[in-house]
Amino acid sequence: MTETKAWVRIAFPHDIPLREGRAVKVGNREIAIFNLGDRFLAVNNRCPHKGGPLADGIVSGTAVVCPLHAWKISLETGEGVNSASASSCVETFFTRVEHGVIFLEIATSVASSEGENGSDLPLLCEESAAEGGASCNHA
Repeated sequence: MTETKAWVRIAFPHDIPLREGRAVKVGNREIAIFNLGDRFLAVNNRCPHKGGPLADGIVSGTAVVCPLHAWKISLETGEGVNSASASSCVETFFTRVEHGVIFLEIATSVASSEGENGSDLPLLCEESAAEGGASCNHA
């Protein structure tokens, strides 16, 4: 069975600073979007090692270093790029920028559950230091 995919509006480019990542919630998925300057790359937001939030990691070239245990994950392929993470991988997602909006290609079953927040854009999630959890705001 072939999975159907759709392009979903995610955020505005200015919402994601250069060489940084932001977590976005699409349906029941949390995806990390990274601004590399000339393009945006997206991966599942959970490190395969211990579930660390990749959106909070340090961008190094076309890879991100997990903030918990320094696993390095390629943003292009989702594969581990250092010896500790070499056999692991995370899901990657195609992105495009069109008319000043970042779009993400995702399975329609996930994309169809995205519209519950009443906005054309999914939610950008940010860590809340005071509450120790995540809070989400419209992009």
